[in-house]
Amino acid sequence: MPLELSRVRALCFDMDGTLSDTDDQWVERLTQAFSRLPFLFPRRQPRPFARWLTMRLETPANAAYHLLDRLHLDDEALRLLAALQRWRESRPKAAFWLIAGVGEMLKRLHGRFPMAIVSARDEDGVLAFLRQHKLQPFFAAVASAQTCAYTKPFPDPVRWAAQQMGVPPEACLMIGDTVVDIRAGRAAGAQTVGVLCGFGSEAELRRAGADLILASTAQLADYLTG
Repeated sequence: MPLELSRVRALCFDMDGTLSDTDDQWVERLTQAFSRLPFLFPRRQPRPFARWLTMRLETPANAAYHLLDRLHLDDEALRLLAALQRWRESRPKAAFWLIAGVGEMLKRLHGRFPMAIVSARDEDGVLAFLRQHKLQPFFAAVASAQTCAYTKPFPDPVRWAAQQMGVPPEACLMIGDTVVDIRAGRAAGAQTVGVLCGFGSEAELRRAGADLILASTAQLADYLTG
């Protein structure tokens, strides 16, 4: 079903792969690690394998977290991941990458729509990303993995963000790069946009029921404002 622009009154953004260039950051890290063993790769180029591995790990990683969420072990897992993230970010050159054009896109949409972050990342990580790129003023609400009893692909954080923005979930547009984002949005009754600048493929985002597919999140302002 095509996107109904007349329904859209608020925007919910995933973070990793949607606003933050997390997939390319992981590809770069893996490429650097694998470069110590160049003889293992065709033409001694580890980057293609690093990208393949990054994309393939997204689905089982989401599935594992979804299982922990159901078993009520997600808080413990997040505490461990948060500790590892803080350690990694304390090292030199640790930083979040911003997807090209996203800052300008947010500026264009700010004031036209209330906006929220709906992420499965821990709260410290989300806030660190927003602080680094000075994006806090754009968002009326931030839903992290700890905000609701269940995180994506459950609809809870989308519904919570909608309530914070003062709109019904059906008036929200959930924007994300993975099947998990699309499922969460649809389960909440929201429309959804899949973006190809992160971990998901076009085929799987379409199968999940995305109402619109964009090559990059940066294109969203053009689509919504004409």
